[in-house]
Amino acid sequence: MTSPSPTSIAPKTAAPSGAASGARSAQASSTAPGARTPSATSAASWELAVAVSIVTLLARFVDGGVLWLLGVTVLAGVALAALQILSDGDAASRVAGVPIESLVLPSTVAFAGVGVLHLVPLGLWLLPAVAVLAWVLLRSMAVEARLLRTATRASSADRTTVLTVALGIALLAFTSVAAIVTGGLPDPAVPSTPPTASQILSLAGADGLIGFLLGYRLAALRSSNVRDVGWSASLAAAVVAIAAASLRVLEIPGFLGPALLVLVFFLWQVIHDGAPMRRRDSRRIWETALLVALGVVIVAWSLGLRS
Repeated sequence: MTSPSPTSIAPKTAAPSGAASGARSAQASSTAPGARTPSATSAASWELAVAVSIVTLLARFVDGGVLWLLGVTVLAGVALAALQILSDGDAASRVAGVPIESLVLPSTVAFAGVGVLHLVPLGLWLLPAVAVLAWVLLRSMAVEARLLRTATRASSADRTTVLTVALGIALLAFTSVAAIVTGGLPDPAVPSTPPTASQILSLAGADGLIGFLLGYRLAALRSSNVRDVGWSASLAAAVVAIAAASLRVLEIPGFLGPALLVLVFFLWQVIHDGAPMRRRDSRRIWETALLVALGVVIVAWSLGLRS
């Protein structure tokens, strides 16, 4: 299977990475009673995609703070549904638990759908937009199910596949956040007041959370140490949040902002393509110090521009 997971969870139990890896290896050649076949897992994924499509369509008619609440609820609900589907589809996962990072891609797609459809005019164009979201969700479920069934460590091709899917989801999610936050997509052709500090911080915080989730998924392919993976994801979140705030303060127009955020996230992942840095790594120290300094500068800059 994939490399030992930092954290594995099951519908009713949780197991540490070492226990998960051992149990999964022992169960790799057996089939648990009642376990789904790959075709049944695919069918369950289709059912999930249909349910998410309906919810995201209904979310098109919701605005304001309720939309944030709905987005978080959908993210959590799809994570639980993906947990059940992936667990039932792999015999070893029923014993050792599903790695928590395997739930990131499907749940983030669902969250993205809640906001991104607000950029699509009401009408027939909603149908292809929903179809694209459903396809990305199915693709992410298929990738995670295949990784769970693999009896070896994640290969370079596997990491490239996950990175490609993660970048596509990142574009959708960053665009979704910009659509939900008031003034998140500046339009130079339309006169508007400068964004408030709360708007900038909301945008940076939500984008940073997306960066953390996707960064955690990618880092978990490179290491089984939960602290190293968590730290790597935290640095990715900080980079994305700082970039999001900077781009908004500079009033980068339209979809160029989310696209540049994806580029920043991609470059950060390429730079840290090896195993996540150890806690006492000197590079980790200066990178953290630099990110903190940049964060302070951006916050002070945004607050100064609003005063």
